[in-house]
Amino acid sequence: MPVGVWCSCRCDTSVDMKAHFFFLMTIMGGLTAACTTTGAGKKKPAPVVRCMPGGGGQQGKAEPASDGTFVVAMAGDIMMGTTYPDSVLPADDGRMLFADVTDILSRADIAVANLEGTLCDTSHVANKKDSEYSYAFRTPVELAPRLKEAGFDYLSMANNHALDFGYDGVASTEKALDMLGIKHSGLLGRDVCAVVERSGVRYGLCAFGHNSYTLKHRELWQVKEILDSLVSISDVVIVSFHGGGEGKAFRHLPYEKEVYLNEDRGELRRFAHFCIDNGADIVFGHGPHVVRCIELYKDRFIAYSLGNFCTPYGISIAGISGYAPVIEAEIDRQGCFLGGRIHSFIQRRGLGPRRDTANVVVREIRSLTAADVPDSRLRITDDGRIERTDAPGHDG
Repeated sequence: MPVGVWCSCRCDTSVDMKAHFFFLMTIMGGLTAACTTTGAGKKKPAPVVRCMPGGGGQQGKAEPASDGTFVVAMAGDIMMGTTYPDSVLPADDGRMLFADVTDILSRADIAVANLEGTLCDTSHVANKKDSEYSYAFRTPVELAPRLKEAGFDYLSMANNHALDFGYDGVASTEKALDMLGIKHSGLLGRDVCAVVERSGVRYGLCAFGHNSYTLKHRELWQVKEILDSLVSISDVVIVSFHGGGEGKAFRHLPYEKEVYLNEDRGELRRFAHFCIDNGADIVFGHGPHVVRCIELYKDRFIAYSLGNFCTPYGISIAGISGYAPVIEAEIDRQGCFLGGRIHSFIQRRGLGPRRDTANVVVREIRSLTAADVPDSRLRITDDGRIERTDAPGHDG
């Protein structure tokens, strides 16, 4: 990006949900996002960019939080319905889509997921090539409040459907989320990161994808600069990524780079470890449209794919493509993983995620973890509890 391009880091730094905005300026030809305020217990890197408050409230140190356990709830892809090319929408404006999951998302200290597509009512033609692999998702803005009612605090936009309806669609999506107080990031030249404060803990969030218009997880120099920025102003750093091959054939996590439809979809194991090596505390993925393994790496939690979470139309939810977990990660104030739970849901066409009383989703993630990360240092019980097999501080 050229000198003088402005990107923003959206910050919510009050428990009463008032929005505070920080703006990160790109200088010296590189995307750089180091800010000048520090979170408790984090070392401040040398500031290279001014961090400018863009709203009311007091910038600076967060209110002290008591020591204890904090819960991050994570889910996968969300596309509540579409009006393109035909209209397929849930009943009653989607008010029952998240009925089975709202209690879990709302009780968490912070709830995060991936918004797969746009929130817009534009009449513009979809920005897609005509092929059997090309889809475009246009969710009406009137369905956007369902995301807030479900309990989401942050949604990634770094995916291959964010630009389905051009930058008009992007602007509409951002406006809809902003009006609801839901933070977002992940697109090149727009919101680089977000900061949300809950109970005196500042959560720094960022998102990466594989498309040209996203902040790319392949460009590790850029990933590091954004992480350096968030580490300087956050207590806990959460990274979202969209990548990997798509479909049932890609449920296993490879060690090498993934190529799908002639696209470089990332070397995701390396990327996730790189993020934690550079200050991230939780890394969660989506993109394959199926669930993948989980891992404990250097006391930090990784979920490599959370699959399709709420995609009642337009995306296949047959078989394992309909597995829709919510994972709760329990962490301390330093981001160290203490334990967690996989809540098992399976999607129903037109209805969204519904409780999986047989816990088949738990069994799938446990099987994939045993196969793909045999030394994960995690035990997954029959009812979905995630337990460490070692004591915190003894991992890597």
